[in-house]
Amino acid sequence: MVRKSYGIKRGTRKKLKKRRKDSININRFMQRFRNGDIVHIDIYPSLQKFPHPKFHGKTGCVIGKRGNAYIVEVRDLNAKKHVIVKPEYLQLHKSPST
Repeated sequence: MVRKSYGIKRGTRKKLKKRRKDSININRFMQRFRNGDIVHIDIYPSLQKFPHPKFHGKTGCVIGKRGNAYIVEVRDLNAKKHVIVKPEYLQLHKSPST
């Protein structure tokens, strides 16, 4: 028997069929961000080439662009890290209106 896989992309093929209702809109791929924008990292496992899962749910600041992806500065404990993320995994932070 083969051992069960517990890798990062585990179960993504099965979830793709179930996630038809909340599939991603094309506008998600076409998003544009500027330097200084505050964004949330939101990973969809049905898409490939996503950032490391430990950055899921983190909030950071866009500091640059590299090809089609953005460089986001994220705090990981006390360290600041630069994560290269494609726009389909980013959501613009909506600040509460006061």
